[in-house]
Amino acid sequence: MSANPQKHRTGLDRVWHAFGYSLSGLKAGWYEKAFRQEAMGSFFLVPLSFYVGQTWLETALLMGTVVLVLVIELLNTGIESAIDRIGPEWHELAKRAKDTGSAAVLLSLLLCIAVWAAAIYANFFA
Repeated sequence: MSANPQKHRTGLDRVWHAFGYSLSGLKAGWYEKAFRQEAMGSFFLVPLSFYVGQTWLETALLMGTVVLVLVIELLNTGIESAIDRIGPEWHELAKRAKDTGSAAVLLSLLLCIAVWAAAIYANFFA
């Protein structure tokens, strides 16, 4: 028998509870300043992607890069929370975990900026 009684849920009951946990995760992410800033940007960029994108594929790519930033930021927040739970003392592996999570956020932001810049240039200046 599993130590976690939640693992025995099946069907729609499991889906419903998983949805609740996901909403809790979004709520927890909202308390992080970086996630709030990126989410506020996404409230502007996602609708703008319908104007900038000339095809459904371009629109999906523009939206996808914005959502990817949010996903990576949530994962980074999860890593940081897990490390912080272990303890406040400095450790090289804890630093490495936090730094690599931060690097993942940076790369997702650079990808988002590059895709948006390319689409804007191609659709409005070329």
